[in-house]
Amino acid sequence: MIYLDHAATSPMHPKVMEVMTEAMHNVYGNASSIHQAGRVARKYLDEAREQLAQSIGARANEIILTSGGTEADNTAILGTAYARAHEGKHIITTKIEHHAVLHTCEKLERDGFEVTYLPVDHNGYVSASTVQQALREDTILVTIMYGNNEVGTIQPIAEIGALLKEHPATFHTDAVQAYGLESLQVADLQVDLLSVSAHKINGPKGVGFLYQKAGTPLASYALGGAQEKKRRAGTENIPAIIGFATAVLQANELREEKRTVYNHFKQLMLDTFTQQELTFHVNGEWTQTLPHVLNISFAGMEVESFLVNLDMAGICASSGSACTAGSIDPSHVLVAMYGQGAEELRNSIRFSFGQGLTEADVQQAAEKTAMIVKRLAKK
Repeated sequence: MIYLDHAATSPMHPKVMEVMTEAMHNVYGNASSIHQAGRVARKYLDEAREQLAQSIGARANEIILTSGGTEADNTAILGTAYARAHEGKHIITTKIEHHAVLHTCEKLERDGFEVTYLPVDHNGYVSASTVQQALREDTILVTIMYGNNEVGTIQPIAEIGALLKEHPATFHTDAVQAYGLESLQVADLQVDLLSVSAHKINGPKGVGFLYQKAGTPLASYALGGAQEKKRRAGTENIPAIIGFATAVLQANELREEKRTVYNHFKQLMLDTFTQQELTFHVNGEWTQTLPHVLNISFAGMEVESFLVNLDMAGICASSGSACTAGSIDPSHVLVAMYGQGAEELRNSIRFSFGQGLTEADVQQAAEKTAMIVKRLAKK
C-alpha cells in the first residue's frame, strides 16, 4: 500500500508512540489534583503547553488545549460570536473553509448572525482587498483558513492581519493543514485566534489547540471544571498532549527538509503524467500551495471509479468529495473555484504526502495512476 492521503490524517511518528506509551504507564494523575501524582501530571502538561506555544511564537497562557481542529474552530467562532454579540452580529469567512468553520457559521446564521461568504478566484485565492470591501462597522469576526485542505491554496493571512489592525474585528485562521510545514508566527500573521490539530503532523488523534491572543474576547461553551483557565472544561488527556508536543518538535526539526522533499514529489508526479501524455491540470497554482498537497483534474475521468481503481492498485488517495450511498456530492471548494457543472467537480483527485514516503513510492504511484487514467478515461 502506498499512502498518499496525509492531508486527511497522518501516521504517528515512532517517537510520539514511544513517549505516549511511557506516559500511559507512568503519568496517570489528574493535573488538577494537588497530590504527588497530580503534580507530576501538571509538570508534563505545563512543559508540553510551553513547547506548543513556542512553536507559534505565543505565550503558554495563550494556548487552549482542545480535542482537535474541529473543536478549536468551533471554540474560536462560537466563542467570539457569543462574547461580542452585543457589539455586532456580522461575520466574514470564505466559501472554501473546512466544514468545521462553515457548519459553525451556518449555525450562527440560524441564531441570528449574518455571515458573508467571500468568493475565491479559479486558484482558490481570496485577496485582502476582497476582505476589506466586505468589512462593516458591525463585523465582529473574520475567519479565513491559512492553507486549504483540498487544493492547498495559501491565503494572504499576514496581509489580512495587517488590514484588520485598523478594524476591531477578531481575526481567526484555521491553520490545521499548514501547521508543521509553514512557519507560523502569530505576531507576524497578526491573528487573534489560530487553530491547530495534532493528527496532521504525525501526532495522535483527538488533541489540538486554539491560540487565543491575550485580551481577545472569547466565551466558553465547554462547561464544567476550571481547566484551561476556565476556557475549556474537561480533564486533560496528558499522554496525547505529551505526544502532540513531541510531534511538534519532530515536525519543526525537519520542516524545511520536508518542504523540499514534498515539492520534489509534486514535480515527480507532474513530470510522470506529462511523460505519459495524460490530459490533466493542477487545481490551484501549485507553486503557491502547501507543499504536501497536490490536487489534479484528469480529463475524462469519473472520481468514484477512479478512487476505487486507485485503491485496488494499492494507492490511498482522496477526492474533495464526500462519498455517501454510492453518490458523490461536489466539492464545495471546487464549486467555489470553478462553478457548478464544471468538469473538475467530477474528475479531481487529491494526493498528499507525508512521513514514510520515498521517491520510489511516489514514482510507482504516479505510474499506476497513469495506467488507470489511460484505461478508464473517456475519449
